[in-house]
Amino acid sequence: MSLSVRAAPQQGDCRGFEVGHIVRGRFGDVPLDGLCYALVYAWPGAIYEGNGEMQAIVDERADGQQREALTTVLHGGETEEARTHWWVFHAMSGTVHEPLFRPIDFTVDIERRRADVTIPGVLTSTGRPIVSPATGEEHRVRIDIPDGIEFELAEIGRASTTADGAISLALDDSYGQFNILRHSGTGVVH
Repeated sequence: MSLSVRAAPQQGDCRGFEVGHIVRGRFGDVPLDGLCYALVYAWPGAIYEGNGEMQAIVDERADGQQREALTTVLHGGETEEARTHWWVFHAMSGTVHEPLFRPIDFTVDIERRRADVTIPGVLTSTGRPIVSPATGEEHRVRIDIPDGIEFELAEIGRASTTADGAISLALDDSYGQFNILRHSGTGVVH
């Protein structure tokens, strides 16, 4: 399960992050169940224009093998070319900051479009549903991408995020998505 927050390049740049909790997963023989991860990124324009920067943050509870495995995954390593968003983000980033190993406090309710994440000294974010300015009621909007490189179905919401690490973020009421990721080295598992 994950939360992704991105500010669209309406003002020239594209900045955001994603955070996830691995319910069940492995990298080769390395179990990853129960661990969290985050990825913070920024590009001076649209992602496909490149010249971006990124930083992986891995759950401090991970042992050495798990840290190496998650860093490899988040950098798109051992993935077929352009088959996951992590591969694309890494390929479009000229600067890849050293990974951090920190506690990650993350809760998400995809159905209700709500999430909270705290990575002490690095990032805080709150995700919530889109609300109609006319009625004050919550909207439910989904993106369905059957052949995408990130997810199949995402619930769309809004989020506010601050990050003070190698990549700073100050996103207020920006785009947020809530989804389940199912990936392998060949891309999204359908």
